[in-house]
Amino acid sequence: MRIQVRPSRRRPTLLVLNLASMIDVTFLLLIYFMLTMVFTKPEDRLSSALRAKTEAASGSTSDFQPQVVDVIVTDGAPAYRLGARLFRDKASLTAALEPLNKATGLFIRVSNEPPTGFVLAAFQAGHDAGFEKVTYVAVE
Repeated sequence: MRIQVRPSRRRPTLLVLNLASMIDVTFLLLIYFMLTMVFTKPEDRLSSALRAKTEAASGSTSDFQPQVVDVIVTDGAPAYRLGARLFRDKASLTAALEPLNKATGLFIRVSNEPPTGFVLAAFQAGHDAGFEKVTYVAVE
């Protein structure tokens, strides 16, 4: 008994992908990203957390003096400066911030020199003192 395999004249079966569904998905993703870019505000146009309130009668601005904490490096060690006072730890900064007016908010002004953990401790001190609006300000 001889078994012969006849060569097939047909081509091997190819896997056929329907590209129409892939094109549809790509088109829908393109539309999604275009719409999200149009409807979201650019970051430079976002309103800040703190605004000056204007008086309707006179049109002048009210006394807007937010509390400013500078995170600096003095004598090789990081420190917090609130006005003319200098603090070396988070606990003393929190104690100094507690009696201040909370409605105006708190600015944390930071240069590149202090360590990141020290800057984050200033944010935590502001929240621990009761400030709801704590804003980061980078100094160049």
